[in-house]
Amino acid sequence: MTGHDTLTARLARCYTGVVHDAMRALGLANFVLPPEIRLFDTSRRLAGPVQTATGHLDERADPHTTLLAWTGLLAQAKPGHVLVCQPHTHALALMGELSAETLQRKGMLGYVVDGAARDLASIARIGFPIAFRHATPADIVGRWLVDALDVPIVIGEVRILPGDYLLADADGIVVIPQARVQDVVGEAERAMGAEDLVRQAILDGMDPQEAYRRYGKF
Repeated sequence: MTGHDTLTARLARCYTGVVHDAMRALGLANFVLPPEIRLFDTSRRLAGPVQTATGHLDERADPHTTLLAWTGLLAQAKPGHVLVCQPHTHALALMGELSAETLQRKGMLGYVVDGAARDLASIARIGFPIAFRHATPADIVGRWLVDALDVPIVIGEVRILPGDYLLADADGIVVIPQARVQDVVGEAERAMGAEDLVRQAILDGMDPQEAYRRYGKF
């Protein structure tokens, strides 16, 4: 197991609430994606290092050119990463059945887009994790072009760099700067350990305020 894989596994055992609190305690800010961007399947978490992509709406684009650009993006997808896309439009679906199957077969962990998706029944069937704002049947053919991969992007108030880490669950999505991910995951793990002690103390009948005072967590 590589360093990336080990860190991804550790992060996946955390949850966004405890990671949020750990990041705030470490003095970080602007790391929660807009709440409108939600996991399609909230029954499991999505965690891993980020590969970024960005593009723009162009209603005059040649259909062949748009499909060449999109399939080129898929071809460069990195195994063991979460692809995060800033399409600069909410009008078009930036994920569908064939694209999800392609990314899944390439070993990508999941996909997050500040925009729309489609073919949701098929994506649910294959079980590829995606997060998006809403669904639409409108696709990108002749209307959207890729600008770049592996460049800084901004979603909401969050600046995302290639190699940053992402964690998504039923509560939302947080992005962790690559330079701080070891600190954040370690702090989150310590906090969850303290929470376990508080939980057990309360189950054993301890007053909640006493439990908080003893373990410093609630």
